[in-house]
Amino acid sequence: MLFAPLAGSDSTVANLPGGEDVRSSIRVMEGLGAKFSLDDGETGGTIRGGCRLRSPVGTLDCGNAGTTARLVSGILTGLGLKARLDGDASLRTRPMRRVFYPLQAMGARLDLPGGAYTLPVQFRPRATGSLRTLVHRPRVASAQVKSALLLAGLTGGIRVEVKEPALSRDHTERMLGAMGAPVDFDPDRRGEGRVILDPSGWDGELAGFTLDIPGDPSSAAFLIVAGILARRSVHLADVSANPGRTAFLDLVEQTGTTVEREVHPPRAGEPVQSWTVKPPDRVRPFSVGGADIPRLIDELPAAAVLAAVADGVSEIRDAAELRVKETDRIAAIAANLEALGVEVDERVDGISVRGRAPGTPNRLAGAVRAFGDHRIAMAFGALGLVTGAGIEVDDPKVADISFPGYWKELKRFKG
Repeated sequence: MLFAPLAGSDSTVANLPGGEDVRSSIRVMEGLGAKFSLDDGETGGTIRGGCRLRSPVGTLDCGNAGTTARLVSGILTGLGLKARLDGDASLRTRPMRRVFYPLQAMGARLDLPGGAYTLPVQFRPRATGSLRTLVHRPRVASAQVKSALLLAGLTGGIRVEVKEPALSRDHTERMLGAMGAPVDFDPDRRGEGRVILDPSGWDGELAGFTLDIPGDPSSAAFLIVAGILARRSVHLADVSANPGRTAFLDLVEQTGTTVEREVHPPRAGEPVQSWTVKPPDRVRPFSVGGADIPRLIDELPAAAVLAAVADGVSEIRDAAELRVKETDRIAAIAANLEALGVEVDERVDGISVRGRAPGTPNRLAGAVRAFGDHRIAMAFGALGLVTGAGIEVDDPKVADISFPGYWKELKRFKG
């Protein structure tokens, strides 16, 4: 939704997810002049290429979508457009300095009404001149920051190099490369987190694409955990198997879960697989941290509730990034697990959980809070599938941000 309007020709998509974050991306790009012709169910259609993006009349509302806010900041910087960018109350609390600061180093002109590096932000047009080239070495690997800088370089026609301390997700590099952009990265993820976009000698034309969008591995993770907790096998067809997104499969295999992978042809540079997941007789404890964290950061709430039924102590470490998501996810997970009687040790950068394996007295029961966070709601909804559990999530509808129909899917595990 963000990249196709930058192309010189039309793109067509199918299997478009119905989450609120996708709608936010469409709404923001329409505010910039992009044209979308989607079907009645808004699950596919055409995205017009060749549109000249322009400064919007009103505020660009990103809703709850942090990815939208950060990536669009790169587009606005590269095109030098005047625009006010805002979001909901949750998004206004999320840190934006790590993306705004390097964009300012490139030449972005920003006004921050709140005085802090958070939304809302006013982008001012550049008076003269082009952006400055950038070599950025962040302390923390972030695919959103990296993508914002690449998009600024792409739309501004200048060279950008990002050297991350660890390998972050590479969906942007893959899609831009498939569209013909001069982006150099390591798709096999064997080297360092180094990406270069160098438009010198490039004609600036991006090609439109036809894409049957594969399933989202983060959403799939919650169904995988639901299957394990309900002791049911689950088959997930046509999921993005990007190597930067599959560490969760490695984690569940630590628990004794069996994962069978069927490989399909890639789509727009993305590997695609189908997964059949078979639960273990006993959930073994797991430990995760280090370089694996960027590869499963959004799936850690699902991992934490899986830890609640493991036969031993499981550990999540090096994940301080969880504290600056839609909510402080470390604190939210700890509070909810403790409310259910699970023993938890909360740390600055993670959590350890002593699981309540089958046979433990007292059932998992009680009220939990979503804290306005879709992944917290989905995680504890899945935990409610444990035999004998009685868990009530205070705000189940928040799951619609990323996974409309999630609760309907959970009911299938109860049959």
